[in-house]
Amino acid sequence: MTDQATKDIEKETRAQGPRIVIIDDEHDMRASISQWLSLSGFQPESFASAEEALRVLGPEFDGAVISDIRMPGMDGMALLKRLAGMDATLPVILITGHGDVPMAVEAMRLGAFDFLEKPFDPERMTDLARRALKARALALEARALRHELADGKTLMRRLVGNAPEMVRLREDILDYGQADGHVLIDGETGTGKTLVAHALHAVGPRAGRRFVSLSCLCADDETLAARLFGPVSGGGLPLAEEARGGTLCLEDIEALSPAMQARLLAFLNDLGTPPATRIVAICNAHEPGRTLEDALRPDLYFRLAAMKITLPPLRARGEDILALFNDYAARFAEEYGCPAPELSAQDAAHLLQAPWPGNVRQLIAIAEQAVLQNRREGGSVVSLVMADNETAGGALTTEGKPLKEYVEAFERTLIDNTMRRHKGSITAVMEELCLPRRTLNEKMAKYGLSRADYV
Repeated sequence: MTDQATKDIEKETRAQGPRIVIIDDEHDMRASISQWLSLSGFQPESFASAEEALRVLGPEFDGAVISDIRMPGMDGMALLKRLAGMDATLPVILITGHGDVPMAVEAMRLGAFDFLEKPFDPERMTDLARRALKARALALEARALRHELADGKTLMRRLVGNAPEMVRLREDILDYGQADGHVLIDGETGTGKTLVAHALHAVGPRAGRRFVSLSCLCADDETLAARLFGPVSGGGLPLAEEARGGTLCLEDIEALSPAMQARLLAFLNDLGTPPATRIVAICNAHEPGRTLEDALRPDLYFRLAAMKITLPPLRARGEDILALFNDYAARFAEEYGCPAPELSAQDAAHLLQAPWPGNVRQLIAIAEQAVLQNRREGGSVVSLVMADNETAGGALTTEGKPLKEYVEAFERTLIDNTMRRHKGSITAVMEELCLPRRTLNEKMAKYGLSRADYV
């Protein structure tokens, strides 16, 4: 296959899939990898040298790299070090000959994502590429979140809602963010605990310092202790040292063994007052019949829970549910290039009375599925029951609620849909709904609707 033929294949897939940069000085190897990845749904871009590839690689590159180790000029190891200096989260998969395995192991220590030994199985390459791209997407998403919360200005927009629980949550974040004590975050899965941890860091005096996160479920005690406190295999700083002066976020704190709890308590005692590093602990699960206080030794629990935040479940947030659904539906509609769907009054009531076992995370999935369904069917009113069945297997089973909530859901949805249709024209809405201006204003205030959101 000629270089031009390879380029033609790559051009055909340029807008079809995630990007993979291929670097190899051997033409046939470049061509075969590019062809295989194209057929596997990726977007390959091949280069004969690392120097050429560096023109398209940088901190904003949203794909992964597959590179041979042995090449003239800049070899794979030198490229790995160069890319690590640009962005340590950019995944690099190295291709190695049999005799280069020790070098590949050293590359893994230096941060390579993985390596392929020649001759390699194309299916393994495809699997590694998919995993590398997933890791890259998560890294870029985390970076975007850090940037978004870097100055705390977007905090209120991300933690939306007028329910008393959400008002109190925002106040607690702003208050606790300025304090030095450790914080314990609890709540059901999908309620946004990691977002709150980032927000606590972003609105406080440590915002310019490091925010380092680790799941306590990630490894056994020995590995976890080494990652947290050292010594780190192959050198480098342990996470407790990386976070010094900033925030160390420990997710799944309830998974710590008694021995690791004792080690963490000793670390907390050594941090001083005010602590050199702030600990934000997140509890993600409780065993049935047990509380977090049961899972942690009392002295550790009370050290971490000096300030405690419990996130409200979505089912307790009332009208916020409709506002959140419409917000996410509008975002997905913009992303997919189609009109935002309108909720029927029946589906609005369905949203309000559902138990939401997956909380906001589940609502986001339902909103996206509703937008996709709306786009497929070309309608303006969606069936959430159908979208829920496609997304979560019918998880939104309903619970009985007072008639007043059904009536309010219908009223709010009717006003919201009419405002959207008339793009915020108060006069047109008054005429269609036969409402005087004062009554319309009062109802919009009651349901947290603002004309500015529709104009």
